Amino acid sequence: MKFFTQASLVGVVLSILFLAGLYIFTPKTSSTASSVVSIKPGASEAISTASFYDLEEKVQPLAQWKGKVLVVNFWATWCPPCRAEIPEFIRFQKQYEKQGVQFVGIAIDQKSKVQAYAKEIGMNYPVLLGDLAGIDLARRIGNTEGGLPYTVVVDRKGQIITTQLGTISFERLETTIKPYL
Repeated sequence: MKFFTQASLVGVVLSILFLAGLYIFTPKTSSTASSVVSIKPGASEAISTASFYDLEEKVQPLAQWKGKVLVVNFWATWCPPCRAEIPEFIRFQKQYEKQGVQFVGIAIDQKSKVQAYAKEIGMNYPVLLGDLAGIDLARRIGNTEGGLPYTVVVDRKGQIITTQLGTISFERLETTIKPYL
């Protein structure tokens, strides 16, 4: 019975995220779908102390990448804008890896779907399973709308530089991280 309750809760949360994503990514006449989100107090500490399981079920603390320019992307396989930007992230990781850039994807999705998609597209950066803790972390950082994709850029000292709700372009990422390389 406990499993059914947890599974139901996850299903409800994913449904809410899906509906929020539809709302956020439906074209609006007065504004764009993407926006810079204000960074909440304590957000840098929240991200530096977070840990998630990877696809091999090993705990991976985000703090292990301190000293690199960290790009954390919250995403899901059912999110079309998320899937659209991942090929750019793969290219970006390959291009800037030697300069100290590290992408990390935090999937708000089922492990089997994430594994299949990561393999299919050839993700060349760590993919972690966020579940409800990933949703909570994104909210604590500043994603109060709970939409996806949500990207956070952290400098080498562990301080959040910027956040982006909605897709983030290769050009914006490049402009954001260059001063920190």
